[in-house]
Amino acid sequence: MKMRTLVACAAAVTIAAGATACGSDSVKETAEGVKEKAGSAVPAALLRATTKTDKMGSAEVSMATDLGNGQPISMDGTYTWGDGLGFDVEMDAKASGMQALVSGDTVRSLFVDGSYYYKVNPQPSGPLQGKQWMKIDASAVMGDEASANLQSQNADPTAGLRGIKHANDVENLGEETVGGRKATHYKAALPQTAFGLDNDSAMGQLAGNAEIDIEIWVDGKDLPVRIKQKMGAMTVTMDFEKFGAAKKITAPPAAETGDVTDEVKAGQGGAQGGVQGSVQGGMQGDAQG
Repeated sequence: MKMRTLVACAAAVTIAAGATACGSDSVKETAEGVKEKAGSAVPAALLRATTKTDKMGSAEVSMATDLGNGQPISMDGTYTWGDGLGFDVEMDAKASGMQALVSGDTVRSLFVDGSYYYKVNPQPSGPLQGKQWMKIDASAVMGDEASANLQSQNADPTAGLRGIKHANDVENLGEETVGGRKATHYKAALPQTAFGLDNDSAMGQLAGNAEIDIEIWVDGKDLPVRIKQKMGAMTVTMDFEKFGAAKKITAPPAAETGDVTDEVKAGQGGAQGGVQGSVQGGMQGDAQG
């Protein structure tokens, strides 16, 4: 599995929750009780949506991450937030480059306490010998700062709503129907710094210095229907099918988990190294030892 692909799998989390790295802006309370940046021209509907989704605590999300190759990686499942971000999703195995490590068409992926877990087939040697889960610390693909932001109380898949306050202009594109629901379509461009990405991390290298284009569709209940974010060649689209679908997400048993964080960090090679190659290299090293 190429590091570039692993970054894509993490992208939806990083882009959304990276907004929590923004500096502390001066705020005021609006008539709706929503915190608004002083002098902001952000539509009130987006501010209300930010506050309302913060309180929901969880959502069922259908997501697609496209690196620009026309082969999006699909992820479907539950996201939770409040005490740090967590998710439990099924991810397309072939598109994500993990088909060699699993038997079926999808791979189950968890995010718990700042680490990714992938349900894989036990390997005959190396860090995944006899293990059912592969663990990778988020810092291996995002850098330490962005990884730490994922554990903040403000991290959630809709955190891009907060980042939009850094846009100079927010364009209202009118009403559209998305997923059978009527919604108002908004669009803005944000500086990458608004999302706190570490340029030295694999994620930051993939993003370059590009602006982040963000589109948000908000329904009549002040909840996001879709959030689409484009950074460089990468596009992440999130459709929200149900809010408040609470589900406790816990890490797999340590005895069933193989940690390949060090292998991933060592094999990044300018964001072009590989998880699968790193794991196989570890197996060969064990065999030679």
